[in-house]
Amino acid sequence: MTIGFLLTSLIVIVSPGTGVLYTLAAGLSRGARASIVAAFGCTLGIVPHMAAAILGLAALLHASALAFQTFKYLGVAYLLYMAWNALQERGALRVERSIGARSALKVTIEAILINILNPKLSIFFFAFLPQFVAGDEPRPLAHMAVLSAVFMALTFAVFVGYGLFAAAIRDHVISRPQVLAWMRRTFAAAFVALGVKLALAER
Repeated sequence: MTIGFLLTSLIVIVSPGTGVLYTLAAGLSRGARASIVAAFGCTLGIVPHMAAAILGLAALLHASALAFQTFKYLGVAYLLYMAWNALQERGALRVERSIGARSALKVTIEAILINILNPKLSIFFFAFLPQFVAGDEPRPLAHMAVLSAVFMALTFAVFVGYGLFAAAIRDHVISRPQVLAWMRRTFAAAFVALGVKLALAER
């Protein structure tokens, strides 16, 4: 593992995307615990993509236009669904004073689906991970698994940081109905924008 891998990973993780957006929304609407649950779910959601990259399945996704388009439009549909939920005060932006077991499970599932339904992640890891494995590495798959674990740990830590920040300013948001309404519209617009970006993505 190199400093280059850690720095590159941090840049990728910190960059705003669907996972960051969802974690922020959970922290703002439901508090610190929900943001940690969302961060955990988003982290779990990248596991299948990393596994696909390590096992070479991402190459099939890259080669198959039908598979890529299917996953892509499922992802687009889900992001638009999240935007609709945001406007209707459901899903991640449903304001709750506390988060119970059922609510935590729902947040986890939504967070996992947000990342699973993004085929670009599999292709990203397929291209990203091998760059940090030396050609003479005796156990390349094991090394890639270690890199994946580190990437996931960094993802969880960064997302928790985003979520806790959102939770810290939560009271200032939910105590002002007008601010809360604008927040929902902003998150809905952001989900739509990410959906459009995914829809325009090519292999």
